Amino acid sequence: MTALDTSPLLTDLGRQTRRAARHLATLSHDDRHGALEAIATALEAATPEILAANAADCEAAIRADLPKALYARLQLSPSKLKSAIAGVGDVAKLPDPLGHVQIHRELDQGLILKRITCPLGVLGIIFEARPDALIQITSLAIKSGNGVILKGGSEALQSCQTLTRIIQQAITPTAVPADGVQLLTTRAEIRALLTLEDYVDLIIPRGSNEFVRYIQDNTRIPVLGHADGICHLYIDQFADLEMAIALTLDAKTQYPAACNAIETLLIHEAIAPQLLPPLVAALEAQGVELRGDAATQAITPMATATDGDWGTEYSDLILAIKIVPDLAAALDHINTYGSKHTEAIVTEDGAIAQEFQQNVDAAGVFHNCSTRFADGFRYGFGAEVGISTAQIPPRGPVGLEGLITYKYQLTGSGHIAATYSGDQAKPFTHRDLA
Repeated sequence: MTALDTSPLLTDLGRQTRRAARHLATLSHDDRHGALEAIATALEAATPEILAANAADCEAAIRADLPKALYARLQLSPSKLKSAIAGVGDVAKLPDPLGHVQIHRELDQGLILKRITCPLGVLGIIFEARPDALIQITSLAIKSGNGVILKGGSEALQSCQTLTRIIQQAITPTAVPADGVQLLTTRAEIRALLTLEDYVDLIIPRGSNEFVRYIQDNTRIPVLGHADGICHLYIDQFADLEMAIALTLDAKTQYPAACNAIETLLIHEAIAPQLLPPLVAALEAQGVELRGDAATQAITPMATATDGDWGTEYSDLILAIKIVPDLAAALDHINTYGSKHTEAIVTEDGAIAQEFQQNVDAAGVFHNCSTRFADGFRYGFGAEVGISTAQIPPRGPVGLEGLITYKYQLTGSGHIAATYSGDQAKPFTHRDLA
């Protein structure tokens, strides 16, 4: 089936989702909360079925020789599923993001302006593997009053179909319309989805840098996401060595396929001779392939890091190492090759840490902790729809705040603009109200 064949079908689906989203936006917080509780309960009850569907996807992925990083994202372990279900409950407990009065202002007597938060409308979510992302995004969409059209990768087809069916069945008895959660299943539907600017308000892609760039280049719908996750850890000369080793191991090996895992390690030259031997031994014990610059190789033998390594997101147990003369050199390297995702420094010098955090241009800048904390669930957002490296908000892990917008409501009693213009113009009071 071609994209042209699916366009009329996708148009109808987009129209249905838009209609459902408009209804969802009018529901009370209790209605949306009840739907999320129903989803969490249903997913927990269906855990064996979900894991079986995912196991079938994983078996097919092995036969298809799916890349290692993508397979890691596809695999839904019992603990990962349990965490995702817990995230639904956490999202349900969050304060209602809708109906907040951000501005309450008297423009003149009897002419009152309010700015009130409201849903975006319909979200188009396109992701490779990551069946747990379907759970996270759907819960955030319902909480924020948005409809959602989901498109998972073909490698996660059975997992996504099973999860969507369970979620739709769970919300059917609730006030949330089942048409507010839709699933696409074919590759051709992606291009058709990207043309639905009349029905879809935001596209959120989650996957490889090539995948995200394809989405960004092929739609007029606003896109929230990041193309690369090239993260660095800089070990300063005043670092605690034991802490530096522990943080490096966690940031590289705890989940190497994640976009917040480090790809390059920068080490101050004053500490490198003392740090590198035990650090290299610890990394190699975890199966990490190391690539170093000439200064690093002079201390510890390893493969040569090329210029291309500094700009590569491995998403695997591969780490490039570079020795730098000072903080300025580290900052220059990070701001040259970093993807504005997450950067970290290990140091006991507070002034150096502050200078690092002020001068690194990234959505997350950490001191003495692993880059793996760059995550919506760990930030207390309940879950995340993705991570944005854009300069304008939302930035970093995006939770509910990235799925809402606002509208201006103005109430008067026959006020006309002519009263406030011309030689005899009446002045505005512009008085903020409680």
